[in-house]
Amino acid sequence: MGDQAGPEPTVSVQRDLRLLEAAGAHPAGAPAEQLAREAELPLGMAEGHLRALAEDGYLSALDDGAFALADRGPSPGAGVGAGTWTQSIRPLLTSLRDDLSAAAYLTLYDEGEIRVLQIVDSPRTPRVDLWVGFEDAGHATALGKSVLGGLDEEARANYLSRHPLADLTSHTITRREELLRELESPPMAPLARDREEYRRGTTCVAVRVYCGDQVGSLGISFRSDRMYRTSEVRAQLLSSALRVTRRLTIPE
Repeated sequence: MGDQAGPEPTVSVQRDLRLLEAAGAHPAGAPAEQLAREAELPLGMAEGHLRALAEDGYLSALDDGAFALADRGPSPGAGVGAGTWTQSIRPLLTSLRDDLSAAAYLTLYDEGEIRVLQIVDSPRTPRVDLWVGFEDAGHATALGKSVLGGLDEEARANYLSRHPLADLTSHTITRREELLRELESPPMAPLARDREEYRRGTTCVAVRVYCGDQVGSLGISFRSDRMYRTSEVRAQLLSSALRVTRRLTIPE
């Protein structure tokens, strides 16, 4: 595609946490220059993160240009509270669905399985018919391949040892060597794709997200005969993935 991939969402959120910790030491607020210095980040990078944290409600931008933890501010590293992620994540998936006119999905790798946490669709953007559970179709979906690409070698081998590469369509990858080559190839970063590998007539694109040290994926599905600008899809997915990772890692 010619454009460079940005940092993994987990790297960006680690920078967010450092800035939140720095801001937490200054109840009355501190300027960007000071927070950048205390978080050991370049000023330009820190300013971008501070603006994003303010937009998402984690920080308050004060009139004098300083930043302070918002009144409802999260505790860095607090983890996902019961019921919290549903309320905070769904609007992000809804926005992604509306921006790209495609059903949006969120998965998480949990206890050795790829689990679907949320699907946001509509009559105009219907979800794919889940005729085979995602737990058994990681090899055939962009969402699953995105997760598998983020696992370490041992975890990936464990998953593949328990899940045969079933032939779901004529496009499905059924040879382990071929699947591993795709998972490990540079084009997998940051986008994973399946074109009619899970279901005929449906294409899916996904990127990785994180909940602490758990890997997941955020993706969209659409009819294969629809045309999308790859750069637009990539930009929207990466931006949404960062915000989803931020919400999962540093919940409200």
